[in-house]
Amino acid sequence: MLLNPTFLKLNKSPLLLALVSCIVYYCFAYDLVRTDYLKLLTLYLVLFGLFFLILKASKNKLTILSYLSFGFRGIFIIAIPNLSQDFYRFIWDGRMILEGLNPYLYTVESFINNGELPIAQALELREGMGALNASHYTNYPPINQLCFVFAGLFAGKSIWGSVVILRFLIIAADFGTLFFGKKLLQKLQLPTYHIFWYILNPFIIIELTGNLHFEGVMIFFLVWSLYLLHTKKWQWAAVILALSISVKLIPLIFLPLFFQWFIKNKEESLIFRLKKLIGFYSIVLLTNLLLFLPFYSQEFINNYSKTVALWFQNFEFNASFYYLARAIGYTFRGYNEIAVIGKIMPLLVIIFLIMITFFRKNKHTIALITAMLLGLSFYYFTATTVHPWYIATLLILSVFTKYKYPLIWSCAIILSYLAYVNLNRADKSENLWIIALEYIIVYGYLIYELLFKHSKAVLSNKLYK
Repeated sequence: MLLNPTFLKLNKSPLLLALVSCIVYYCFAYDLVRTDYLKLLTLYLVLFGLFFLILKASKNKLTILSYLSFGFRGIFIIAIPNLSQDFYRFIWDGRMILEGLNPYLYTVESFINNGELPIAQALELREGMGALNASHYTNYPPINQLCFVFAGLFAGKSIWGSVVILRFLIIAADFGTLFFGKKLLQKLQLPTYHIFWYILNPFIIIELTGNLHFEGVMIFFLVWSLYLLHTKKWQWAAVILALSISVKLIPLIFLPLFFQWFIKNKEESLIFRLKKLIGFYSIVLLTNLLLFLPFYSQEFINNYSKTVALWFQNFEFNASFYYLARAIGYTFRGYNEIAVIGKIMPLLVIIFLIMITFFRKNKHTIALITAMLLGLSFYYFTATTVHPWYIATLLILSVFTKYKYPLIWSCAIILSYLAYVNLNRADKSENLWIIALEYIIVYGYLIYELLFKHSKAVLSNKLYK
């Protein structure tokens, strides 16, 4: 079909845009060093411009958009990630499991410092992941670890081969997200092409396919779960949601928001609705317990809880409100503000989740997903660490809502990679002016949406009655 002269004539513009995109993606994948900030920014912004032009020209040609989405991903197949080192730890964990070792019980340094090499290419992997990653226990849940095992199983002695296996898994998950995302949009009577705000987005292609972040697999299970829930298959929705949590823990934040979905259904008795709600939560909990069971020990509990706590009380990157609170704290105290603020921010998130759980109408699918979007946004706005790939979950949720600030953020997030451009400073701390610019763009568009476009829908949810 793609070689048909009539087809080529009718689609000359999008195909030309696609060809230019392929060239730019190739440069991004194979001819870019992370510290070449000007080139990084230029390539990224050009890709975003091409993305909007392609989507505008072909929004009713879903087959073409699908071919392009996965064709662009294919460019990265044999590329080693150039913006992230995390994949070295993925490979390490997978090979550890295949050697019969529990990855949650050992740091990488615990082996290297003792002169032990428990897996193939241990020194290369340690060098690649860096000292910080190597000094901490792994925090990747069981289904994520299963993906790492596949890489070790089929490419146990090749870092490059492992990268290719991991990439195929992420691309396969994107196929699933496209499939269930389109079906859910159709069920919700929303434009089907909206799924390409996620699937065709350069941010998603680069961060997930290119840099091997497994948010893509987590999102696949999340979208599948939402589709099952919408079609009244709540038991299977709970199982699939548990799988999503077992890739990345972030969907745990959504659990309170399901309350109204089950309780507000007036067609059933209150007792029956409560049983369904309890059943849903029980399935999610038990499924995750079963998935973690092979790794269980008291040492695992201690190590895992300490590792998760690091994200609240030790790490700082690309934050917004936290940096403001830290600056105020320095004025009065002058030291170690994360130890204090890192404990307060989660409490604020819990309060916000309680508010939108009980005081916002979340009983319809679009309303529920909108509540998820708002809840997760609040969490990231108050977090101490916001890595670029975190925004992927906000982006997929926005596909099913009227809010588009995550789409704007998926473009502005490139500024976080430029945050260490401190040409006139001896230290390596973030350039807060660049971080401020990123959040001015994001908050500016968010305020515009809340105050002028969808103000009545924020708490009352009148758009979805």
